[in-house]
Amino acid sequence: MLTFADMPGHSRVWIYQGDRELTETEIGEIKRKVAVFLIDWTSHGEWMKAAIDVLYNRFIVVLVDEDHTHASGCGIDKSVQFIRQVEADYKISLFDRLLTAYRDESGTIKTVRLPEFEALAEKNKVNANTIVFNNLVSTKEDMETKWEVPMAKSWHKRMLVTV
Repeated sequence: MLTFADMPGHSRVWIYQGDRELTETEIGEIKRKVAVFLIDWTSHGEWMKAAIDVLYNRFIVVLVDEDHTHASGCGIDKSVQFIRQVEADYKISLFDRLLTAYRDESGTIKTVRLPEFEALAEKNKVNANTIVFNNLVSTKEDMETKWEVPMAKSWHKRMLVTV
């Protein structure tokens, strides 16, 4: 089974952010399910060179090497169905795009709804140096350099209070 580390930098990426941390037991179960899913994951009958990994016990990352097989609608739909099943099995929200993840002063990853994050910015509880997770990255290479970044270098910067 391929992992995040095995995939080339140009691999297409989808990041599903959980509203809570997954336990080690849950991660082990999910990885077993991933292994089964990836064996049969195809797009228009072509096997997908792909990996699905859990990062920081909170993010499920799907990577596809599109130089091998293009991730078409049907292939993407299959991965979304898989992630929706994980969501149901573990009672975790993975599709809520109004959740924002960031690192607090101690480096702990926190997840809050966007209005709460905006309120934190207004109160200067998060600032330009706060590390945020930019889940809009589209490739592994971008994920390695632009995913976990200071707020000032992400789309989140629009929430910064200016004087």
